[in-house]
Amino acid sequence: MIKVLKSGLFSTIQDKGRFGYGEFGVPKSGAMDLFSFELANTLLSNAVNDAVLEITMIGPKLQFMIDTQIVISGANISPHLNDSLIHNNKVYNVKRNDILSFKVLKSGLHAYVAVKDGFKSNVVLNSRSYFSPITSKAKIEDNDVLRIEQSNLINKSPQTFSKLKPIDYSSNFLDVLKGPEFEKLSDKEKSVLLSSEFQVSNLYSRMAYQLSPLFDNDLESILTGPVLPGTVQLTPSGKLIVLMRDCQTTGGYPRVLQLTESAINLLSQKKARDKIVFKLIE
Repeated sequence: MIKVLKSGLFSTIQDKGRFGYGEFGVPKSGAMDLFSFELANTLLSNAVNDAVLEITMIGPKLQFMIDTQIVISGANISPHLNDSLIHNNKVYNVKRNDILSFKVLKSGLHAYVAVKDGFKSNVVLNSRSYFSPITSKAKIEDNDVLRIEQSNLINKSPQTFSKLKPIDYSSNFLDVLKGPEFEKLSDKEKSVLLSSEFQVSNLYSRMAYQLSPLFDNDLESILTGPVLPGTVQLTPSGKLIVLMRDCQTTGGYPRVLQLTESAINLLSQKKARDKIVFKLIE
């Protein structure tokens, strides 16, 4: 078990998400940065869908009640084990009563704490991912007890995994495909959309990232159509909205672009005022 001494800003249990429930309006959810999620589980030799703790910007303070191993991946939020700095993408032994805490955000936005054999939150619709009201909790809270399993400690120095390269969070380029309504844009609108530098506004969450500035266009709203994480919607008023892991399953705004999976991972590590450029791949 792990006791939550301080919950941080917004931390949730996430796996790869829920699949097959879109027709009922159920979001996929799952880890915002699936690459970092998979990297952490790989380092621990976990199952591919073992649940992790996703941390947003300000980390929690956790007390381990049993022995286990951990890996931190994704954003660098200066993780400390018993007040000693530890590093991302390495396996560490954690003993009973050890304290894991986080200090200053240095890069990225979402960090991941993986434990051996994963977090054991309740399974709802074939997933452990938090998403209220489908799950009873929206995020972890002070004094929560998070279920994990006892694991034997390893008699080795912290291990790294060099074959998987962590994401370059400094990159501003997001690979995109044409969306269903892309061809309804004028040639000038297409050119401006794919050559302009946008920035993440203060309106960003697990549901969507809104970009700025406004993008002038003559598109009209569409009949409701399917959307998914990575869909870029363009509203008549010029708002560019990139849907993320907790997004709705249908929408009525033109879908002008679709982010690749790697681009979703990269965008999930951007925060307010970070700049991005769309890069069309054919």
